[in-house]
Amino acid sequence: MVQRIEPQPGQESVWDYPRPPRVESSARRIRIVFNSVTIADSQRTVRVLETSHPPVYYIPLEDVQQDYLQATQRSTFCEWKGAAQYFDLVVGDRRVNNAVWRYPQPTDRFAAIRNCIAVYPSQMDACYVDDEQVQAQAGDFYGGWITSDIVGPFKGGSGTWGW
Repeated sequence: MVQRIEPQPGQESVWDYPRPPRVESSARRIRIVFNSVTIADSQRTVRVLETSHPPVYYIPLEDVQQDYLQATQRSTFCEWKGAAQYFDLVVGDRRVNNAVWRYPQPTDRFAAIRNCIAVYPSQMDACYVDDEQVQAQAGDFYGGWITSDIVGPFKGGSGTWGW
C-alpha cells in the first residue's frame, strides 16, 4: 500500500491533486535550459495537477524559443487532454528526440494549455521553478516537475504503474 507523505506548511501533496486532473494558472517563473541556451522563460504558465503526479508546467509559445523546435511524427492521446503533438529540441550540435509536446486542440476542460508546450525535465540541462532546479519525475511518461514544495510518493518509477 502506498503511504502518502504528509505535507509540511507551504508544501503540496500530489495525493491531494484530483483525478481527472485540474488545470491552474501559475505566476511562478519557469525556465528551461538546454545546451546552455534558455529555451523558455515565463511567468504566465499553466500547471496540470493529477493525483500521484508532480505538476507538469505548460509554457505559452510566446515565451519559448520556437526556432529550436522541430515537429516530429510522434503523437499520443490523453483521455483528458486529447491528442498531443511532439517536437525534437535541437540547439547547436545537440538534439533530444520527442522531448517537447503540446496539445494543439485540447479538450474544452484543458483549453488553457492550447498554444503552450511542455517538456520532459530529465531531457533538459535544467528546469527551474523560480530559482529552484527541479528534479524530474521518474519514468519520463508524465514529465512532472518535482520541487521542495511538492511531496509524494510519485507515480512513474519502476513498480508504480498499478497505483
